[in-house]
Amino acid sequence: MKILSLNAWGGAIFDALRAWLPTCGADVVCLQEVTRTEGLSGWTEFTDGHRRLPQRADLFRDMVDVLPDHVGRFVLSDSGPVTGSDGRRRQQDFGIATFVHRGIAVPDGATTFVHGALVRHAEWPSEGRPRVAEALRLVPSGAAAVTVVQVHGLHDPAGKSDTPARLAQAERISELVTRVRAPGDLAVVCGDLNVLPDSRTFDVLAQVGMTDLVRYADTRTSQYSKPVRHASYLLVSDPARVRRFEIVEAPEVSDHRALLVDLY
Repeated sequence: MKILSLNAWGGAIFDALRAWLPTCGADVVCLQEVTRTEGLSGWTEFTDGHRRLPQRADLFRDMVDVLPDHVGRFVLSDSGPVTGSDGRRRQQDFGIATFVHRGIAVPDGATTFVHGALVRHAEWPSEGRPRVAEALRLVPSGAAAVTVVQVHGLHDPAGKSDTPARLAQAERISELVTRVRAPGDLAVVCGDLNVLPDSRTFDVLAQVGMTDLVRYADTRTSQYSKPVRHASYLLVSDPARVRRFEIVEAPEVSDHRALLVDLY
């Protein structure tokens, strides 16, 4: 089973993402920063007062079209206003999405907020936004079950150092792993955790048997100009089950590099 994790950056480099994603061979695609706007396609503009970004109006629907052999699930964290190409403001949903190949059974799953709770913003804030995680128990035909947990960790303008909120986030991720994983399952935790490699997050997840494969590697692309190059991680409960792990440097499809693991 191949699992891909990527912060999709709202689809800001959509043409490259659309071209590459179907070719990577992933059975499970875990995407963070996914948008969804009812009744709108094409492009929108996002601003939170500190930055202005192009985003796909409905990246979730775009990915449904790009991955016709997969079943997609969208989990909402919050929503707020964006401006469409026609100049009108609309409310856009923001969250994570998981796409699972149709040949893989999904007998169990759960979602949780790892920070905050659902908010529908009148204007996007620059900090303190809620964050969600999703866990799916996956059973490929003729293979052992794998529990996959993906998360988009909280953003703090002060940086990625540990805080009480980030420790609470780690504990909620750990609880979600324990809640959904059945005895004997291989487990994977992936996503844009928004922490540093020496974060206590990894100590908390180690208590439920998770080992980080990324460590101090660069997980950012040339689209990202800040000096701290750590954000995305992928952890497994049994590194011996990893056939191949790659931090994808090219093509660049976001300001984050994709993480791709092949399990057996």
